[in-house]
Amino acid sequence: MGGRRAAKGRKRRSPDGSGARGRKARERGGGGGGGEKRRATGAEWLKSAAYALFLFFVLRLFLIQTFVITSGSMENTLLVGDMLVVNRAAIGSRIPFTGIRIPGYSEPRRGDVLVFDPHHEEDMTLVKRLVGVPGDTLEMRGKVLYLNGEAQDEPYVVTTRQPDGFDRVMLWQREYLVGGPRDDYRPTRDNWGPIAIPPGHYFMLGDNRESSQDSRYWGLLEGWRFEGRAVAIYFSYNRGSARAFPWIREIRGSRIGDLIR
Repeated sequence: MGGRRAAKGRKRRSPDGSGARGRKARERGGGGGGGEKRRATGAEWLKSAAYALFLFFVLRLFLIQTFVITSGSMENTLLVGDMLVVNRAAIGSRIPFTGIRIPGYSEPRRGDVLVFDPHHEEDMTLVKRLVGVPGDTLEMRGKVLYLNGEAQDEPYVVTTRQPDGFDRVMLWQREYLVGGPRDDYRPTRDNWGPIAIPPGHYFMLGDNRESSQDSRYWGLLEGWRFEGRAVAIYFSYNRGSARAFPWIREIRGSRIGDLIR
């Protein structure tokens, strides 16, 4: 009797050793596998985010840039509140914090609207139209621009009857006058030149000729200062509006998607 009770009281084990302990072990093992999967998923997410961030910086630094118009110097081609897409790859771009420049697939062309870092102001980026390239001769007579002796048809230019005037900062032009420097040279906003554009330099003008601080005043621009070619308007709103939330209530829908010419 006692022997039978002892045998009956002993717990029976499955042949493969799987019992309650085995089940608990499997449950613990299953939980561990889920943790590993979560860790693997988290690592994959971080890796994807890092790749996306790297791609963004590559696009931003070398291919595409955005620019917001904050002054009226390019009216009516560009209005205050226009937001531009700038092609950095077209004419090359600089690697930040270095003097290295990645070559572009094209050269700056007359008529291009370009974004650049001017030499006369640190921490400033401007957008103007390129009107003179190395080897050109430029002159302005009575608001009309002459390129290599020929008057230019510029339908995008805005002028008014605002009186002309002399500005001493324009005297830098003396050193580039065709025929050599002259002491009697007194350039004005609407009458200056002819000047010869030297190698590696460019002449920039705003389309709103009487409200633009450009190469007439601060001088020639070195080619390495170009940041890119403005190609399109991706958003626009009336930035000067007194209404609340103008970026919502004053959107210029007709300008969105316009190519810049």
